[in-house]
Amino acid sequence: MKKTIIFVHGMFQNPKSWEGWINFFESKGYNCIAPAWPFHDGEPATLRNHIPEQLGDLELDDIITPIETEILKLDEKPIVIGHSVGGLIAQLLLARGVVSSAVAICSVAPNKMITFDWSFFKNAATIANPLKGNEPIPMDLETFKGAFANTLTDAQAQTEFERTATPDSRNVFRTCMTDSADIDVELPHAPLLLISASEDMICPASLIEKEQHAYTDETSITDLKEFQGRSHYICNEPGWEEVADYTSQWIDRQLNNMPLTEDFKQI
Repeated sequence: MKKTIIFVHGMFQNPKSWEGWINFFESKGYNCIAPAWPFHDGEPATLRNHIPEQLGDLELDDIITPIETEILKLDEKPIVIGHSVGGLIAQLLLARGVVSSAVAICSVAPNKMITFDWSFFKNAATIANPLKGNEPIPMDLETFKGAFANTLTDAQAQTEFERTATPDSRNVFRTCMTDSADIDVELPHAPLLLISASEDMICPASLIEKEQHAYTDETSITDLKEFQGRSHYICNEPGWEEVADYTSQWIDRQLNNMPLTEDFKQI
C-alpha cells in the first residue's frame, strides 16, 4: 500500500496546477491530496475575475496551519511535494517532523535567504512592493509569460495562463521573509530533495543551490537536482513528466532505503 502525498501549490496557482502530477502519482498507487490555500479554491478564471475580498490579508502562517492540522489527522506521516512558496512550506513541515520526506521544487528559501540574481530582486520587489499595502496582485498574461513561464511560447503561455493562473496576496511573500519561515538547518531531518530550473527567474537555480548548502547535518539526506531549460513553471511546462518521474524514483528510493547512485543523479 503506497503512502499519501500532499501537494502544496505556490503563489499565483491553486490545486489546478497539480492535476497532471496527481494523475501521475495516483497511477503509481499513491493517495494524493492537494489542498487549496485560503481564498484559492475554485476555477482560476473565476478567481481572476472575482478576486476574493480577504485575499490581500493572507499570510504564510494562514496557509501552513490548516495544512499541518490535516496532516496530523492522518494515520502516518505523508510525503509532501511543494512548488515555490509551497516548496518552502514543504521544508517547514519537514523541519517540524510531521512528514516522512519532502520534495521542494523551485522553492522560496527559508531563513530570509536571497540571491543576487537580478531577476530575483526585480520580481521580489514587484511582489513585496510596500507602496501597494495589502492590495492583492492580479496576475496578468504579460507577467506570467515574462517571469513565471518564460520558456513557453506565446501560445503555450496563453493556454497555461488561462488554465492555472490566479491572483495572490503580497503578504504571503512578505511573511516568507520573516521568522515564520525560519528553519534550524543544522538539525537532523528526514530526506529532502530540492529541484531547481536553469531558466527560473523567480527562484533562480543559484538560490536553490544555496538552500541545499545551508543544510549542514551530515547524517541527513539533502539532495539537489537541476533541470536544464526549465522555468519556474516547471511543474506544468512541456516535459513536466520527466520531473515527476525523477521525483517518483527519488521517493521510491527513500521508501526502500536505497542510496542514490551517480547514474540516477544524472537522470
